[in-house]
Amino acid sequence: MVKLSVIVPFYNVQQYAPDTLKSLRANAREDFEFILVDDCSSDETPRILARAERELPGAVVVRHERNEGLATARNTGIDRARGEYLTFLDGDDWLAPGYLPLLVAAMDELGCDFVRTDHVQCTGRARSVHRVPVGRRQVVLDPRGAILPAERSTSVDYAYAWAGVYHRRLVDRGLLHFTHGLRTAEDRPWIWKLHREADSFAAVGLLGVYYRRGVASSLTQIGDVRQLDFIRAFDQVIEETARDRDAGALLPKAVRTYCAIMAHHLGSIERFEPAVARQLRARGAAALKRLPQDLLEQAIDAMDPQRAGRLRRLRRRPTTARTVAA
Repeated sequence: MVKLSVIVPFYNVQQYAPDTLKSLRANAREDFEFILVDDCSSDETPRILARAERELPGAVVVRHERNEGLATARNTGIDRARGEYLTFLDGDDWLAPGYLPLLVAAMDELGCDFVRTDHVQCTGRARSVHRVPVGRRQVVLDPRGAILPAERSTSVDYAYAWAGVYHRRLVDRGLLHFTHGLRTAEDRPWIWKLHREADSFAAVGLLGVYYRRGVASSLTQIGDVRQLDFIRAFDQVIEETARDRDAGALLPKAVRTYCAIMAHHLGSIERFEPAVARQLRARGAAALKRLPQDLLEQAIDAMDPQRAGRLRRLRRRPTTARTVAA
């Protein structure tokens, strides 16, 4: 029986894939499988993965015929996974030796639907530890109770899918798949769904995931139209949370987060291509008009003057009926 399925999408990461795969070898176990999803890479990544399929115990390579994006690549891996537990890694990140057995041991001990872990962020040679924003560790908690308070960073703001491990019953309940086709912010609707609908979770002080930030090929560094998928992602968060039985309590948090992300992108709008910057302003203004206006006003009032000013200027921008409905 497969105990753990590790799902790793790769797309044009020939520079980093060897380190990623080396770290998987340092975590291999007879009851682990590694599902390596090649999202139609055009560099040397397919050759590197073909070798890994021969040399890495438990490795299976799945290839997309066209580039589908991270969310769909992860879904491909989920559909192929056979493990009792599932976890994720990105193709340009890596794991500490022996990390995965410790992750499985934590899941076995706690017996909950999912476990979240801390991680190390790597920017060039700099290293910084990022903690799950949950105060109680090694204790099984109610995921819904970890969404609030609205005014503080909580577990739904720590949306990294690879910082944790997930029980197969979440797949069976339809809670682990990502929204098909999302190119960025794919973790946001996903983490909100987990916290609204799963029954139990825990946070553990386990370090072993190394997240490589600032990679030139990463969508967070590329100012093209795919970056604007954050609007589609947060529209989904708002829509689904509005239907929740606790919508009155949860929606203020969702709106505040949406506004914070919108203000962040507006604050760095110069990194976008000119046509994409225009789309950001147009689609962003329309998105603000779709939000509950009382909650939007509260969210903007709670911001610092600089970010609040960006959103107020965007809010005044004229929009067409077609854009508002998009």
